[in-house]
Amino acid sequence: MLIRETPVFIDGPVGQLEALYLDVADARGMVLLCHPNPVQGGTMTNKVVSMLQRTARDAGYVTLRFNYRGVGASAGNHDMGSGEVDDAEAAVRWLLAQHPGLPLTLMGFSFGGFVATSLGGRLEADGVAIKHLFMVAPAVMRLGEHDSVPQHCALSLIQPDTDEVIDPNIVYQWSDALARPHELLKVAECGHFFHGKLTDLKDLVLPRLSN
Repeated sequence: MLIRETPVFIDGPVGQLEALYLDVADARGMVLLCHPNPVQGGTMTNKVVSMLQRTARDAGYVTLRFNYRGVGASAGNHDMGSGEVDDAEAAVRWLLAQHPGLPLTLMGFSFGGFVATSLGGRLEADGVAIKHLFMVAPAVMRLGEHDSVPQHCALSLIQPDTDEVIDPNIVYQWSDALARPHELLKVAECGHFFHGKLTDLKDLVLPRLSN
């Protein structure tokens, strides 16, 4: 039986946020997914985000993906910074309210990697536990002095080694400088959008969700 996501609208800081929500019975956890750069056409239905959502579904997780302000039917205008993190916080608070006590995992692709990481730091500072953070081809250069990386969750950094959007060396240098334990997973002969490599991405993520 195919399980389909349900369209929902969530109260955000500047108006409604359009989202897709998947509830599953006997879930092992829940995942919030953050999409890529809205100025460059990124939405919650981006194919990488969609693959991550299906991977989480197949591992038995509740999922929520959403459009930032100014994307799709979400209200407001692009902020390209803390505003999108505010949106993500509103989305995750909604998800936490639906499933109190379920372990929380965050996933972000590209610009969404910045959003998910900054959100994770905020949540930890507020006493909200995170089980795992997945940063996929992340825009680490956007992380500033006010963005803290969460310290108490598992952290998986997945980087295509021929990324044409985000310089892989910037990600590798960021990883080298990151003091907290984490894993860096390089995807060979792979561009930013994982063309022809989406199953490779799933093969990296699925076992890490299943353990």
